[in-house]
Amino acid sequence: MFAPGCEEVEGLTIIDVLRRMGIDATMVGLEDTHVPGAHGIELTCDTVMDDHLLDYDLVAFPGGRGGAQKLRDNEQLMALMQKRHAQGKWNAAMCAAPIALARYGLLDNRDYTCFPGFNDEVAKMTTNANFKEDITVVDEEGKIVTSRGPATALAFAYRIAEVLGYKTDEIKHEMLYDYLMEQK
Repeated sequence: MFAPGCEEVEGLTIIDVLRRMGIDATMVGLEDTHVPGAHGIELTCDTVMDDHLLDYDLVAFPGGRGGAQKLRDNEQLMALMQKRHAQGKWNAAMCAAPIALARYGLLDNRDYTCFPGFNDEVAKMTTNANFKEDITVVDEEGKIVTSRGPATALAFAYRIAEVLGYKTDEIKHEMLYDYLMEQK
């Protein structure tokens, strides 16, 4: 889900990884198919948000303060995401975007992570949300995947593929992610 002011690398990394794996991934614009990113990169989405959001196996929100605020404040999106949650569908958000999930009530009593400092905002909107400092956090019961920020975008994309039931060893190797992790 791409909103004006989104963090481009976070959203595009998810799409890139999933499509490399042969997984159908749709770029959905919140308001339009043309979405200006936080760093002046114009993104072209495949479609604009509508009730088809209920059909996806997982909906992911990239961060970026401006984009995350637009996601948080959109009433139509909130209603759709609450329906998805009630249907037991996976949802994901990274960086600043967990503030949207918090406002929708999806982080109540859930484990999550986000960009440093946004956990304070999440805490004001949730009941017993449990902030973790891990690179990615998966709350299996709540069907929520979260991550920290631009540098964690690949890890986030791989976790999304994994919760959808895909193996990521091969793509991690092809993209040299395994090499990167060995260098730590």
